[in-house]
Amino acid sequence: MAAAAGPRPEAPSPQWPPRHHDSAEAAARLSDCEDAPVRPLCKPRGICSRAYFLVLMVFVHLYLGNVLALLLFVHYSNGDESSDPGPQRRAQGPGPAPTLAPLTRLEGIKVGHERKIQLVADRDHFIRTLSLKPLLFEIPGFLSDEECRLVIHLAQMKGLQRSQILPTEEYEEAMGTMQISPLDLFQLLDQNHDGRLQLREVLAQNRLGNGRWMTPENIQEMYSAIKADPDGDGVLSLQEFSNMDLRDFHKYMRSHTAESSQLVRNSHHTWLYQGEGAHHVMRAIRQRVLRLTRLSPEIVELSEPLQVVRYGEGGHYHAHVDSGPVYPETICSHTKLVANESVPFETSCRYMTVLFYLNNVTGGGETVFPVADNRTYDEMSLIQDDVDLRDTRRHCDKGNLRVKPRQGTAVFWYNYLPDGQGWVGDVDDYSLHGGCLVTRGTKWIANNWINVDPSRARQALFQQEMARLAREGGADSQPEWALDRAYRDTRVEL
Repeated sequence: MAAAAGPRPEAPSPQWPPRHHDSAEAAARLSDCEDAPVRPLCKPRGICSRAYFLVLMVFVHLYLGNVLALLLFVHYSNGDESSDPGPQRRAQGPGPAPTLAPLTRLEGIKVGHERKIQLVADRDHFIRTLSLKPLLFEIPGFLSDEECRLVIHLAQMKGLQRSQILPTEEYEEAMGTMQISPLDLFQLLDQNHDGRLQLREVLAQNRLGNGRWMTPENIQEMYSAIKADPDGDGVLSLQEFSNMDLRDFHKYMRSHTAESSQLVRNSHHTWLYQGEGAHHVMRAIRQRVLRLTRLSPEIVELSEPLQVVRYGEGGHYHAHVDSGPVYPETICSHTKLVANESVPFETSCRYMTVLFYLNNVTGGGETVFPVADNRTYDEMSLIQDDVDLRDTRRHCDKGNLRVKPRQGTAVFWYNYLPDGQGWVGDVDDYSLHGGCLVTRGTKWIANNWINVDPSRARQALFQQEMARLAREGGADSQPEWALDRAYRDTRVEL
């Protein structure tokens, strides 16, 4: 993967407010680029709490079929909560890793605050603060109409695939070998510790189902079918839960064909290469993002390619966060190949999300942030009575903030809080967001995710290794995206 910064900028770097930190202190902290042991990135009992993560991987994502990984995960989780793989498991690079500068972060000031920024040579852009929790901004006209049409055209030439695939039969085998007691699982689900499982407690931990989006009606129908709730009150006691065979739950789910409207995500997508040799517009967009974020070229260039997504009529994406938790049992997807660490699971580590609206949507299709700028965050409060704020098909209108799709507009936000030392801190629970139901027409968007490993040393080693591969491999160092280079001269009929 090429680590070069690419062509010269279209305009001088923008002027940003001064950052308030002691540069001498920061330099001292960064001198060796060595990390403390990896820390949990989520607050206890948060949306990506360790208890939730266990249930998600065990009770929900059993279709992964990775039995050994599951057993290891249970082993870790039943151990010391503060345990860490320690420095002896840190990746050992071929030489000292380079020192990484602190991550930049735009200040929100207040909701509605606007500032001018120059991203291209011939015009000014204006950034408007949409919320402070999460730190969220909007930039009208980030892309021109011609650029939007070209991105859509390139995506269509590349070909799109369904964004979500239902699980295979492997998860049933995993269920049969699970070594976790009903009591342990019940206690993880029972968030208020009252000895009873309410529907919202099950729904909160069953956020992704097995690829299907679960509603209170779905849960009650399932209870009835597998005879898990004899009195039909929608509440399970420990005894009722212990009598239920979890394999029956998964068999029930697999016996019902899921419609596209019942999936967590109903869309099609593809990926477009933005590195050296890509279409000049793709390179220009990446360079614009580089100026906007003020992050190092190495971080931006080594992040994921551009994801282009099409939502047809009826398309949606239920509320989610873009970055997963990082525990001793997980590792970032983008740095795993150089980490030299053996862990059961990988997760996306996306410091920032930059989302582009590629067309105007006739009806619906807003991006909703259900709890933006709430005074407090409580995961269980997302589900009250018959209203599930995460449900973007039925309850988008009840979210705190909705952004209407407008062609060329970009919105961007930070998925993590700062750690106070210039690097990645806790996952920001308020970054929960989703795509509202498209009621008329088609919605096209694109995502640029900026990947940063919460381990500073691991990120440094990753960048060092990618730079070496780029020097040795030249233009073909990223062959899986080479096809996109054939489109570098494509023109759009206006």
